[in-house]
Parts: sequence; structure tokens; C-alpha cells
Amino acid sequence: MALYLITTPIGNLKDITDRAKEELDRVDLILAEDTRQTAKLLKHLKIDDYEITTYNDQNKHRKIPQIITQLQQGKEVGLVSNAGSPVISDPGYELVKMAIKQKVEIISIPGPTALTTALVVSGFPPTRFSFLGFLPKSKAKKHSIFSSLNQTRDDIPTIIFYESPKRLISTLNVVQETFGNIQTVICRELTKKFEEKIRGDISEVIRTLQSRDEIKGEITVLIKLK
Repeated sequence: MALYLITTPIGNLKDITDRAKEELDRVDLILAEDTRQTAKLLKHLKIDDYEITTYNDQNKHRKIPQIITQLQQGKEVGLVSNAGSPVISDPGYELVKMAIKQKVEIISIPGPTALTTALVVSGFPPTRFSFLGFLPKSKAKKHSIFSSLNQTRDDIPTIIFYESPKRLISTLNVVQETFGNIQTVICRELTKKFEEKIRGDISEVIRTLQSRDEIKGEITVLIKLK
């Protein structure tokens, strides 16, 4: 028995690895955040004989005992997120934690993540960074997080987080209020047809975004503290 953490493309489907494709075709059960999204990937890979079920933030507490039972019965189970690596800003953490407690083998099938893809193109220091995942919606909570990081800005030169397009500008305003006019990179739609990097002082980046009628796509934000 084993739980396979299978990394899927963050955008461009050609980024799927041979090993990920092999495991998706082989496992007895696929756990997916959104079965419709994963079904599109499986169709692209010409995998048509599979069992799939939803595993997400809404049902994880109900599903985890069922999944552990299936694993203990000898099933090979593959966990995928909608894009990128399971567990990274994804509900897989609690399942992995419980599987380890129950002596289930955990096997990672690595591949692309927006976190590292954005970091390597940013030009910011890659040796020490803080990854915040998706930030809370509350402006006060964002202020609290950034203020805490501001105390250690000499030790952690780069901060990375994901943000919704609808909240991007307001979040950048909080960043500017906390850190000043720091260097910022916005990575949008990484690996996809309309991939874009917006670079500059945060005030310039905000003006660029404000000039647009609408901001769309998957967003990764990087800020340079030192």
C-alpha cells in the first residue's frame, strides 16, 4: 500500500512527467480537488480506465478515514491537486499526516510548482525565502503577517505568496504600507499561453495593474526585502 503525491502541470500540459503519467495510469484510485479538472488532464494523457473521487477542503475530514481504510486494504492511491504539487497550498497535508501516523508509505512524484517556477525567473535571492501560500482575505491579518516578517527582513530576503486577481492590488497596497517601495515581481499565468512577468518598484507595479480593465489568471507574487 502507498499514497502517491503526483505533481501535475501548473498550466502547460506538456510539462507532465513520464513518471506522473505512468502512476496516474497505474494507481487504483485518484483523489482530486476537482474531478472535472483532473478528468481533462487524464483525457489529454489518453487515460480512460480510472477510478476518481473528490478530495478537497470541504470534505477532507469526512474522506480521510475512508481513504486510510482503502490504503490499509492494499489500494494504491494517487493524490493530485488542480495544478502543481499536492500538499503545497492544498488540502493534502492532513491526509499525508494521517497516512504517516497509520504507517502508510508516502511516495512523491515530483514536478513543476508555481513557487519555484516564479522564484527562478524573478532575479531575487533564491537561497533564503519565505513562502506564505495563499494569504488570508482580511487586511488586518495581512498587515499582521507582513509586520512580523518586517522584523526579520535582514534574514529572509525574498517573500513569495499566491493571491487572487481580485485581491491583488489591495494586497500590494498592504505590502507597500508595510515595507515601503520595494522591488516586486508579479508572475501571471506561468507556463501558459499568456504568461507574463511584471517587474519594478511596487508603486510602478501597482500603477501598471491599475491601468488594466481586469486582472485575470493564476498569480504568484514575489517581493525583495533586501
